[in-house]
Amino acid sequence: MSRLSALVLVAAVAAAGVSVAQPVRNPDDKGAPPFKLLKEGENPPLDAYDNFVVGPKYVPAPERKKVDGVPEGKVQQFVIDSKETKLFNPGIARKQFGKVDPNNPKTLIVETHPIDYKRAVGVYIPAQYKAGTEAPFMVVHDGPGQANGLKTILDNLIHQKRIPPIILISIQNGGGDAQGHERGKEYDNMNGDYATYIEDEVLPRVEKTCNVKLTKDPDGRAAMGNSSGGSAALIMAWFRTDLYHRVLTTSGTFVNQAWPFDSKYPDGAWGFHETLILKEPKKPIRVFISVGDKDLLNPNVMRDNMHDWVEANNRMAKVLKEKGYEYQYLFCRGAGHSVGNAQQQFLPHAIEWVWRGYAPRDRK
Repeated sequence: MSRLSALVLVAAVAAAGVSVAQPVRNPDDKGAPPFKLLKEGENPPLDAYDNFVVGPKYVPAPERKKVDGVPEGKVQQFVIDSKETKLFNPGIARKQFGKVDPNNPKTLIVETHPIDYKRAVGVYIPAQYKAGTEAPFMVVHDGPGQANGLKTILDNLIHQKRIPPIILISIQNGGGDAQGHERGKEYDNMNGDYATYIEDEVLPRVEKTCNVKLTKDPDGRAAMGNSSGGSAALIMAWFRTDLYHRVLTTSGTFVNQAWPFDSKYPDGAWGFHETLILKEPKKPIRVFISVGDKDLLNPNVMRDNMHDWVEANNRMAKVLKEKGYEYQYLFCRGAGHSVGNAQQQFLPHAIEWVWRGYAPRDRK
């Protein structure tokens, strides 16, 4: 079956609401960047800016296990009511998936309605945090569970002095997914609005509720996410480089999901590798990306040739390399969307890699 036939088949079945196995892509497919093959259980070197193939067998990282004598951080949680915020109030939702705009195949016509929503936030605070001091931190999308889920990894990495004592802020999305829903509005649109929302609405509440101080240094701030949460992480750093310099993504949705249509960014996040990264001056952003060989291929009704997650991440790797960015790319064999099995092995490495080179600013 040709790639076009496979794309049309997957799209038609997905549009009908039926789950379908994604086609397996190979690291030597046409258009893929050159890769280095790693051994079973091996992660890339920490000083490498390159493309690597891992899997299909994965070895769970030892950092995932609690170790006697390692100080444990604490986790707190609170809720933000949209009615109490200035931004993203109210939210939006749709009743049904949109229809392709007959005048523009790059976007959808979607009917939405306003909603109120509540957003849970989980906060991990390391045992090494000193009250009253400014701490580096990492924002994680689609929370709040990652505050607990990543706790042991962070405890171990911080204790071993492989990363600084970071605070982790795991933020729930506003609901739904993709075009016409609040999550899509927050994560997929090509602007700095969601970074501003976090800055103005979330971080002050974290400081007040959890009695911590968060650094203003963008080099001490990271954003992490999966799928559209991954593209959101890069969007935050790209449009608000004054706020974030470090990005960690898994199965990043660097495809055309933005809605409503914005003529300045007509390709949505696909535009990162289509034009933006090569055209614009290099930004001080360090980027980790990863994708599964069975990741998503055009899972909706659009026929814009900009909905292949593997191709998108392959293209990201090539333009990041060409522009000289500090990046690392993992092509995960035997892994689907979100690469959950592969994350069992590489996630502690990815967190360490993203924070490599960080040094607190001299505030004297």
